[in-house]
Amino acid sequence: MSLSFPTLSIPSWDSSTSRHISQCSSSLHVSAGSFQGVSKNSGGGAGLCRGFCGLKVWMIERFNLWQKKREYGPLKEFMTVKNQNLPDDSVEETKRLSKSEESLLHEHQVDPFTNVVPSQSHFLNHETEGGRGPSLCIAVIGATGELARAKIFPALFALYYSGFLPEDVVIFGYSRKDLTDEDLRSLIASTLTCRIDHQQNCGDKMEAFLRKTYYLNGGYDNCVGMSKLNARMEQIEGGSKANRIFYLSVPQEALLDVASRLADNAQTHKGWNRIIIEKPFGFDALSSQQFTKSLLSKFEEKQLYRIDHLLGRNLIENLTVLRFSNLVFEPLWSRTYIRNIQIILSEDLHSQTRRYFDGYGIIRDIVHSHILQTIALLAMEPPISLDGEDIRNEKVKVLRSIRRLDPSDVILGQCKATSGDKVGVNLNNLTPTFFAAALYIDNARWDGVPFLIKTGLGLIKHRVEIRINFHNVPGNLYRKHLGHNIDLATNELILSDAPDEAILVKINNKIPGLGLQLDASELNLLYKDKYNAEVPDSYEHLLLDVIDGDNHLFMRSDELAAAWNILTPILQEIDKNHTTPELYEVGGRGPIGPYYLYAKHGVRWIDD
Repeated sequence: MSLSFPTLSIPSWDSSTSRHISQCSSSLHVSAGSFQGVSKNSGGGAGLCRGFCGLKVWMIERFNLWQKKREYGPLKEFMTVKNQNLPDDSVEETKRLSKSEESLLHEHQVDPFTNVVPSQSHFLNHETEGGRGPSLCIAVIGATGELARAKIFPALFALYYSGFLPEDVVIFGYSRKDLTDEDLRSLIASTLTCRIDHQQNCGDKMEAFLRKTYYLNGGYDNCVGMSKLNARMEQIEGGSKANRIFYLSVPQEALLDVASRLADNAQTHKGWNRIIIEKPFGFDALSSQQFTKSLLSKFEEKQLYRIDHLLGRNLIENLTVLRFSNLVFEPLWSRTYIRNIQIILSEDLHSQTRRYFDGYGIIRDIVHSHILQTIALLAMEPPISLDGEDIRNEKVKVLRSIRRLDPSDVILGQCKATSGDKVGVNLNNLTPTFFAAALYIDNARWDGVPFLIKTGLGLIKHRVEIRINFHNVPGNLYRKHLGHNIDLATNELILSDAPDEAILVKINNKIPGLGLQLDASELNLLYKDKYNAEVPDSYEHLLLDVIDGDNHLFMRSDELAAAWNILTPILQEIDKNHTTPELYEVGGRGPIGPYYLYAKHGVRWIDD
């Protein structure tokens, strides 16, 4: 049986493109010059195979020519753009591309069976992106604000200096002020510092970082402003794959409008977009729900990173490591062995108290995110992996299991000014600056274990600690040697972040010498003695997590809702003026109410 084909006109190739086509026959050699046409007389197995292979080679060649035009066409257009604001290094890149483009299009041959042009992919990845994958643009919205200048830009520089940002990263500052690129660089230059433990090439790195930083005046119309930002980013990114991060360091009242305009006008379609949002995340359960609904109408949940800088502390980062990689701790992590857990966060920075008199208060700012997230990480079940979503799944289970707060289990306080103090308090304002409470988690692991919270501003010292108190030893043989010394009755694990970062374990130990005298000793891991390295700022930790796509320390929408559900009864009492905060002096130990509260729950509060 023979098959015939209609005559096809296939362009002749140069003989240098001949190939061995093993799919037809191991001994069959096909030359491009022999395929001037496939006539209807080509019959039999060999003719059939040659017909198919010739057609395939011709189609692949035509496809690759079309694809080259498609890929290099936009690049040619981009190289013709004359924009004074284009970064110097990007201009040099495009010049190099222009010189080599034509030779690349003609020099490299296409393998008709793999359809690969190795030098073409190398050209796109290495020439336009420095061989580091997709480009990265970071936009700081609200770039002239105090947070951006004091924290965000220094954290970005620290990451760049330590090699955690790609060399071709570009950073945009966006605000409403009429500034130039040089104005922004001068504004942030004084806030940049190099690592204490390695300062090689500090000046060169700082200069290189500032050259990658640009300013854009967005004006008062965010729609127009975000379109301008998108155009600037696209000029720098070219036609290659690109990722973008937007840090929204803007007032709460402007956040939704900025986010909405950004979603419509500034997102890239050539990579991922990630949006960083500063706390507080709403004023109450209803406003938070509406806020979340508006955001999710514009973005996917995985794009949103709700940042709380306190969660970037090394103490918090280390909680899951301590729990799940040490056999000595995880078997003890339940009501069977733990009597209570105390979480302390006290601040002595007086300047920070002013913002709490604007209505948000310490509950909405610190308790809702930082304290409850700390409890969730402490109390959650082991996740099935370290994937951010797996960890957040376990955290939300804990938050949903926390009993709604009873007003009788809460102590509120407000600092009052002393003579010469810069912090003033309006006594008609009941917004608390101090919060203490006893929380309970109603699940099998933690049933009956009080989680005791104490957090406040304007106190005697800066202190961040988690204290885990274990039960007394059943039938303790050394009971008579303990006497009334309560410290000897129990073991305690102390995780400290301030004033010094440390892990301490209190154990009972015999004092050397004759006789039997017990002492409460500490097994002490003091980080500054063990590790000769500077501890990175919390913003560095969290910004790196955003770049890496690690979201386990950022609150998901369902975590937000669960946290508001816990605190709503107390917030309603405050809003109805049914509670009066206990006044305490700046620089003191805070209200005395917590001592009575913890005694009610059978716990002695430890101040030192």
